[in-house]
Amino acid sequence: MKTIIEPFRIKSVEPIHFTSAGQRRQLLQEAAYNPFLLKARDVIIDLLTDSGTGAMSSAQWAGIMNGDESYAGSDSFFRFEEAVRNLTAMPYIIPVHQGRAAEKILFTVKGGKGKYVLSNTLFDTTRANIEFSGATGVDLLCPEGHDPAVAAPFKGNIDLDALTAFIGQHDPADISMVILTVTNNSGGGQPVSMENIKAARAICNQHHIPFFIDCCRFAENCYFIKHREAGYAHKTVLEIAQELFSYADGCTMSAKKDAFANIGGFLALHDAQLAEECRNLLIITEGFPTYGGLAGRDLDAIAIGLTEIVDEDYLKYRIRSIEYIGEKLESHNIPFLKPTGGHAIYLDAKAFLDHIPAHQYPGQALSCALYLEGGVRGVEIGSVMFGKYDADGKLTPSAMELVRLAIPRRTYTQSHMDYLAEVIIAVYENRSAIKGLKITYETPFLRHFTAKFETV
Repeated sequence: MKTIIEPFRIKSVEPIHFTSAGQRRQLLQEAAYNPFLLKARDVIIDLLTDSGTGAMSSAQWAGIMNGDESYAGSDSFFRFEEAVRNLTAMPYIIPVHQGRAAEKILFTVKGGKGKYVLSNTLFDTTRANIEFSGATGVDLLCPEGHDPAVAAPFKGNIDLDALTAFIGQHDPADISMVILTVTNNSGGGQPVSMENIKAARAICNQHHIPFFIDCCRFAENCYFIKHREAGYAHKTVLEIAQELFSYADGCTMSAKKDAFANIGGFLALHDAQLAEECRNLLIITEGFPTYGGLAGRDLDAIAIGLTEIVDEDYLKYRIRSIEYIGEKLESHNIPFLKPTGGHAIYLDAKAFLDHIPAHQYPGQALSCALYLEGGVRGVEIGSVMFGKYDADGKLTPSAMELVRLAIPRRTYTQSHMDYLAEVIIAVYENRSAIKGLKITYETPFLRHFTAKFETV
């Protein structure tokens, strides 16, 4: 059949509260033109993030009832540990309440002033935790990844020449690690090839630099490897994932993505000494090592989700649903990052709103316009999220100005996606009327979460 249907049936539903255009205009003003500050009930289609917003399966809900809430050594932890080890083959499994907690612990131990962390592209919380430790995060995205209009199969790759050059210009001892984000979230949800992963690992081995994976969307990445990279078509997604993890010294994961959980994550490691240091910090900040800030029921939900995510019928539907939106936008010549990635559509706000300069934040303006038009909430990934100020206080803009529309897993149907496309098309047809924004309030770290704006 040509139509790829959702590989699940719906057992429970949550009502959507509908707002009028006039109400949304008032609500957005009250939220200081920052969609993060809107109440969720006032959003019709919520694509702010795919993190923790998916629908859990009947098996996961049943697993929750089996959760062992013992403070130490619960059965839930051992089921969780077994699931993570089966996937990663890493002996030291440290649960945390979400991905950024793993980052906080890891970079508190491995970061510090004068240290560097190299990546294909660091996402916002990863970079913030690196910088908070005093270290410097460096993005080394492959050249094709910088051009939204170029359709290349693995635009999430790290630039191997740039990686080699950076190491040659610095003392390798000052490089805490290389960490690849799979898929590359800030780079458009684009996958990283196995060839690139192996080559990056070889460079790290040559210079005795630890090699890590930020693996919160590992299954989507492995599905792309299966269908785009020579030599993998005959392998299962689980086998590809196990090979991917075999090249890493450790990994961080937000289980709120490719484990279908509403909360949770983990840090997995091969190094016993590093694991001991991380566990000591975990006890101070998260909890005992066998629960790490999570209820036992959450650990069971994650363990089950890690087995469900490698189902290839699900992944086929997941990737196709993103492609479906891209095809609708392409038919109207709407600029977006190509090809479509694994978990989101990324609108190219720089091309979409070419009359708005970077210092007036076109991505934020486009996010607001989508909400005003149809109650759709996305997130800016551009100069609000990643822009810096120079010594004179002038904005150094992000390389790309994007709006990410992240699709929660197993949450919306095709009719919701058709509605989303209609909203984007309507905004594009009236784009000349959209105005830029200026920041009136911001914080030193992760300013996009709480920043306030007004129209220019």
